[in-house]
Amino acid sequence: MPTTGSASIYFHIPFCKRKCPYCHFYVIPDKQGLKNVFAEAMAREWEQQVSKLGTKKIASLYFGGGTPTLFAPEGIEEILNLVQRSGLCLEVNCEITIEANPEECSLALFSRLRKMGINRLSLGVQSLDDRSLAVLERAHLAKRAKEAIFEAHTAGFENISIDLMYDLPDQTEASWLYTLSQLKDLPITHLSLYNLTIEPHTSFYKRRKSLMIPDGETSLRLLEMAIETLERLGLKRYEISAFAKGGFQAIHNTGYWTGRPFLGLGPSAFSFWEGERFQNIANLQRYARILKEGKSPISFREKLPLLESLKERFAVHLRLFEGVPLKDFSPLPEELKKALDSWVQNGSILQDTNKIRLTPKGALFYDAIASDLI
Repeated sequence: MPTTGSASIYFHIPFCKRKCPYCHFYVIPDKQGLKNVFAEAMAREWEQQVSKLGTKKIASLYFGGGTPTLFAPEGIEEILNLVQRSGLCLEVNCEITIEANPEECSLALFSRLRKMGINRLSLGVQSLDDRSLAVLERAHLAKRAKEAIFEAHTAGFENISIDLMYDLPDQTEASWLYTLSQLKDLPITHLSLYNLTIEPHTSFYKRRKSLMIPDGETSLRLLEMAIETLERLGLKRYEISAFAKGGFQAIHNTGYWTGRPFLGLGPSAFSFWEGERFQNIANLQRYARILKEGKSPISFREKLPLLESLKERFAVHLRLFEGVPLKDFSPLPEELKKALDSWVQNGSILQDTNKIRLTPKGALFYDAIASDLI
């Protein structure tokens, strides 16, 4: 696969006060003893992995979770110190993101994070309607979410992203419009939009038969309402689930979609390196014990055959509305050409001499297109 000379690093910080009913990520209780175990193990994994990065420039660092701010500021600062002491070369515009929940933050914490060099904030807002927040069992109210956004801006964050969710149980068009109507007053530069997916091993999955989820027609209207509102506010849809103001497209996530190599550290973290994807064991104690023994905490590895890998990378890259540069996949395998032709004919995909891209119609059927291409 083509190399760009750059890479990204993801740190999975698994601590949470409580687990949301829709969450399927690996999280653990917010306990100091567990944090001590995690900090020691993370330092060991860093020493084990850092040599892989070699002379690659670092395009982005991302602290995800969990709730990374529960490990801040000291724990996050020590990880940043590990990066700094390693002598890695960070890109001039290296994006350093931390996820946060509104109820766990303050102006003082935001200011400390900003002084540490973190330059992008991703806030788990999810909704600005208190009724929807109650359904999601979030620990904050809409008022607190808006306060946190302004506190972050006051602290010097010029790149603020928020998450919003639709297709929520009992959600109506009116309640969704109420959330969307409040965005115009917020100093945000990026928004990630997700429809609720009921995942196995979640509380919602156990209760799925009793949840009143919007039907397909309503779901489409909710999506269309969001697209219209966000683009009117200058937040352009540049990827299936992402909207940004000019110059604020997520560097880290764009790397996922374009095949930039990345290393994931922490229990359950995924990596993609030299055409292989692998995942750490999703258990803190075992992760820590294995690293203490000087062994690798990786529990899963997969390297696809060349054709399958190319088709998958093409399908993922297609999520970006700017399209897939044909030069990066030339010559296109006949099998991929044939699959694309049917979607071109029905108006879901546009193809010119340089790029292949989704149409607005194609964006609605992306999952089906990706499945067909892969």
